[in-house]
Amino acid sequence: MRVLLIEDDSATAQSIELMLKSESFNVYTTDLGEEGVDLGKLYDYDIILLDLNLPDMSGYEVLRTLRLSKVKTPILILSGMAGIEDKVRGLGFGADDYMTKPFHKDELVARIHAIVRRSKGHAQSVITTGDLVVNLDAKTVEVGGQRVHLTGKEYQMLELLSLRKGTTLTKEMFLNHLYGGMDEPELKIIDVFICKLRKKLDAASGGQNYIETVWGRGYV
Repeated sequence: MRVLLIEDDSATAQSIELMLKSESFNVYTTDLGEEGVDLGKLYDYDIILLDLNLPDMSGYEVLRTLRLSKVKTPILILSGMAGIEDKVRGLGFGADDYMTKPFHKDELVARIHAIVRRSKGHAQSVITTGDLVVNLDAKTVEVGGQRVHLTGKEYQMLELLSLRKGTTLTKEMFLNHLYGGMDEPELKIIDVFICKLRKKLDAASGGQNYIETVWGRGYV
């Protein structure tokens, strides 16, 4: 999962990064609102975490600018301001949720998963495709009620395919999801991961094909 964190307090930013990276999230951090706006416009993040007290511009202005620019990425405000007026204003400007600091890691991760699921059209944490069941919260996969053991990268690929079910995903999209632009291997590694994932799902399902190749474009 790709997360953009806009937070000016270095200690808070580092703490949030550690929380999310322990859950295998790819986190990009900036302490400036203007840079956050530019990054939010340029790149495809799964969610943006936004502080309101930024040094160069208000977090509300960041939020407003992104929404006026037609950026539809879910935005979760993380703020020490706990007033009702602040929450109403943030949600009114287009935030998807509002959490007050301090917060517990488990709640932050749960809210991120819930917001991202809803943004992809999934209200529940379990996505079912035929006999294939992907539990986004537990990070588990079952076929016909039997657990399928996947590596971390294999699970992340199946998670992306499940969240964006019906959408053709390019190899570049998989690389971004898996590595977040950091130390990315060559594109052909995606074919290797897909091959291994298909073999495991094929063995578990008795030959059912859950991943289709769209020639010249990617996988669905």
